[in-house]
Amino acid sequence: MTTTGTRSFLADDDLSPAEQAAVLDLAAELKLAPYDAKPLAGPLTVATIYDKPTLRTQASFAAGIAELGGHPMLVDGTLAGIGKRESVADVARVLGRQAAVIVWRTYGQDAIEEMATYSGVPVVNALTDAYHPCQLLADLLTVKERKGSLAGLTVAFVGDGACNMGNSWLLAGATAGMHVRISAPEGQNPEQAVVDRANEIGATTGGSGLLEQDPVKAVAGADVVVTDTWVSMGKESEAEERLVKFADYTVTAELMSHADPDAIVMHCLPAYRGKEIDADVLDGPQSVIWDEAENRRHAQKAIITWLLEQSG
Repeated sequence: MTTTGTRSFLADDDLSPAEQAAVLDLAAELKLAPYDAKPLAGPLTVATIYDKPTLRTQASFAAGIAELGGHPMLVDGTLAGIGKRESVADVARVLGRQAAVIVWRTYGQDAIEEMATYSGVPVVNALTDAYHPCQLLADLLTVKERKGSLAGLTVAFVGDGACNMGNSWLLAGATAGMHVRISAPEGQNPEQAVVDRANEIGATTGGSGLLEQDPVKAVAGADVVVTDTWVSMGKESEAEERLVKFADYTVTAELMSHADPDAIVMHCLPAYRGKEIDADVLDGPQSVIWDEAENRRHAQKAIITWLLEQSG
């Protein structure tokens, strides 16, 4: 079982508002001085497992772990047969004796929770079907860089709200005291339990979560406009149907005209220009996506460092 006091980062609301702020401050510090902190000196090993396609996640964790003085050990999830050839619990027990931290990009939230239960070391959710918390730390870091602070800002997430990014924006945004509006077609909203949890958090931070089907109303006056692919991993068979369903939710220059004039545009990538977002917006002056992609490294270095400190 997990060692008493071991902290993991499995969902956005695993961090309290104060803890989230501390991690973001640390990320900003590590970005300015990327080689000063060496919590993984030794080098200590971080086991990284990727069950889903990856570019930014693998690249940013590998680079960040190296900058922290550690060794990124790539574990092939297919060869390991996690949950098939060996139980998640048994894999956790093995990796916890080989690595100081486990990073896993996988499918079920229940699986990564089981990994954290039995590993005895911090486990980081590098993406599940339910949440993408490391991406949100990078996103919040990017917004803070551009806007100076987070509390009170309005974020409009436009497109497929029933995805991990929609869930994570609700939870992480509310934790930061932001007002998050999710705009999606009928049947593509986050589960009500996630919206309720965001508003529960928001009651203590001044933030909120709201569903607004009309994308123009959702974007009106927004400080940040966010979208994501309409065809998430595992939904490829629904591609044609989704292109029709989401046709009115493309982030266009016309839609952006309803946002605050100084609004920024975010996309966690990969992006499909002309579908969820037009090329002139994605590649335009309001886009911060390349800063957002870079900030994965700094945010992930911060959460690893913070988890190790909290776990003793």
